[in-house]
Amino acid sequence: MTPEDVRDILRTVEDPDLGDDIVSLNLVNDIRVEGDTASVSLALGAPYAPNETSIANRVRDALSDEGLTPDISAHTDTDSSVLPGVKNVIAVASGKGGVGKSTVSVNVAAGLADRGARVGLFDADIYGPNVPRMVDADDHPKATQDDTIVPPEKYGMKLMSMAFMVGDDDPVIWRGPMVHKVITQLVEDVEWGNLDYLVVDLPPGTGDTQLTMLQTVPLTGAVVVTTPQNVAIDDARKGLRMFGKHDTPVLGIAENMSTFTCPDCGGHHDIFGSGGGEEFADDNDLPFLGSLPLDPRVREGGDGGRPIVLDQDSETGDAFRDLAGNVANMTGILNRRSLQ
Repeated sequence: MTPEDVRDILRTVEDPDLGDDIVSLNLVNDIRVEGDTASVSLALGAPYAPNETSIANRVRDALSDEGLTPDISAHTDTDSSVLPGVKNVIAVASGKGGVGKSTVSVNVAAGLADRGARVGLFDADIYGPNVPRMVDADDHPKATQDDTIVPPEKYGMKLMSMAFMVGDDDPVIWRGPMVHKVITQLVEDVEWGNLDYLVVDLPPGTGDTQLTMLQTVPLTGAVVVTTPQNVAIDDARKGLRMFGKHDTPVLGIAENMSTFTCPDCGGHHDIFGSGGGEEFADDNDLPFLGSLPLDPRVREGGDGGRPIVLDQDSETGDAFRDLAGNVANMTGILNRRSLQ
């Protein structure tokens, strides 16, 4: 069996999203054959994304069916000088406050880490940093002799937040240049190490922090969070336009606080309307990443420091796990399309 024979076998494996075989899509980096072992390096850059895991499994099955022992690895080039060890930087944004953007950020990051990915969570909401409370992070960053910052970890995530730098009740009253300086420092001077995903919780709106992130950080893509109501959709549209002006891909739309299920009567109530996020995604030809129910346990998890996505026996936890998987899938699609 030669590498070309193996390549022909791999032509039978299709990408479920891009609609062609992985050889034609340039998703095979390298093939080596030693005896009965076929070592294949795949250009897959979204670790633990369900669809990329499926591709790798189908490659294993195709090789095994031909009597070969598969040895599968994945590699994509990362050329960022700002965050050289980080494969994907995902911004979570909203046009307005109060739509649960930080809740989505925390649960997406924790959901990816729970799948096995190496994850960092950067709370870039300078004026209202909530992430440490939402994950019950007791430890604080430590400084090294080289004046770099070692982030604490919780639930398998490396954490950084302005909340670590100021007192619990101290307001942050800064103008734009100071915001730019601090955000840049918290990105570049933190020892993030090798990460599959760095999830960035942006503040609401389209201000200085967002501009700094768009100009200095190599964002892979953004998730726009909204509720179903028209007021939130109007502001989400502005956030969408912001990413468009800076050529940042939008991975999709997440609709939070969708439907409330009454624990007493079992009835379903659309407190903030219904379907607005999905309609917004359709109108802008964007993926709809999922609806997240209005559930008191989400608030309890945020206040208590344990993200609902880690609750394996909850339908709401399932919804957040699906969201994390869809975010990873869209990240993978974006990366694989870039190879075409």
